[in-house]
Amino acid sequence: MTVAQQPPRPFGLQLPEYPWDALAPYQLRAAAHPDGVVNLSIGTPVDPTPALIQDALRAAADAPGYPTTHGSLALRQAVVEWFARRRNVTGLDPANVLPTVGSKELVAWLPLLLGLRAGDVVVRPKVAYPTYDMGAVFAGAQAVAADSLDELDAATRARVRLVWVNSPGNPTGMVRGVDDFAQLVRTARELGAVVASDECYGELGWGRWDPEHGGEPVPSVLDPRVSGGSHESLLAIYSLSKQSNLAGYRAAFAAGDGALVANLVNSRKHAGMIVPHPVQEAMRVALGEDGHVRAQKALYRRRREQLSAALAAFGLTIHHSEAGLYLWCTAGEDTWITIGRLADLGILAGPGTFYGEAGQGFVRVALTGSDERIDAAVRRLEAK
Repeated sequence: MTVAQQPPRPFGLQLPEYPWDALAPYQLRAAAHPDGVVNLSIGTPVDPTPALIQDALRAAADAPGYPTTHGSLALRQAVVEWFARRRNVTGLDPANVLPTVGSKELVAWLPLLLGLRAGDVVVRPKVAYPTYDMGAVFAGAQAVAADSLDELDAATRARVRLVWVNSPGNPTGMVRGVDDFAQLVRTARELGAVVASDECYGELGWGRWDPEHGGEPVPSVLDPRVSGGSHESLLAIYSLSKQSNLAGYRAAFAAGDGALVANLVNSRKHAGMIVPHPVQEAMRVALGEDGHVRAQKALYRRRREQLSAALAAFGLTIHHSEAGLYLWCTAGEDTWITIGRLADLGILAGPGTFYGEAGQGFVRVALTGSDERIDAAVRRLEAK
């Protein structure tokens, strides 16, 4: 066969099917419940966006010019002040802050923007958000699942270029303590790797990690106890989707190593990855006001307490879940059996298998239902 006769190569990346499509039959099953479905499968906020943030968006709506890729100085200063006030991170330079179009796009594109290529290794947690793997795919790199760099053999360690940390974790709710986190940073630096810390649930700690109830704040990778006082090779990634109900705004940011941030700003200028000015203003206002975050967390705290007790009554055991918007549960059976039993109650949960092989047997139950829907789920679970 000549070159001209060869069938054309199909356009488009040959990626796996989006995993959530597999949940569609169970969604139909749950929707058949006479009192309607309670969808706790996806962590999308359902409560209103606070009025002060909506007001900020409206006030900035007259925005005829292009916004800056690096973000306004006022926004970056608000991020710096938020880190100091809420995350025990001081001395952050506003130049080393970058707004992003939500956090997922940065997770997906970071390996490529960092220049990773075939042969390079991206390490991500064993139970993890699937986009970490997709980011490696986009760059042509290899994703490896490990919770500690010490688990890797020498040949793999030599190729590690990026280490993803997700603390608090999605879906497990696990939190890395200061000592464990600091050791990971030291090891990654010895390997010459960047540590990217996805900290989007950082304000949503429970128990030991709930400052409002006598706990301590969830540690950030930029905390001097973790970083050793230097932000070299470190990036913290944060989103306002959860704490401020801004998922629809696509409002997030990254901060850390000045050289890394400067390179990301330059690359994003070329690619046109820019957060709209009205969203930047909404972020600035949201970051400067903590009251709405406390109020939202109080709603989630109540929902978490209700669901925890009801899931236990249904026969599920909760693992980890020290922070975040999810309860990571198992009944000691196949994931899809549990998903089906919940669907028969009209409750839709997230299959643990979507988060890697280590998620087999688990389901993820989100706290992101209205009070009315959470109450309905609790009644159904406790009646069984």
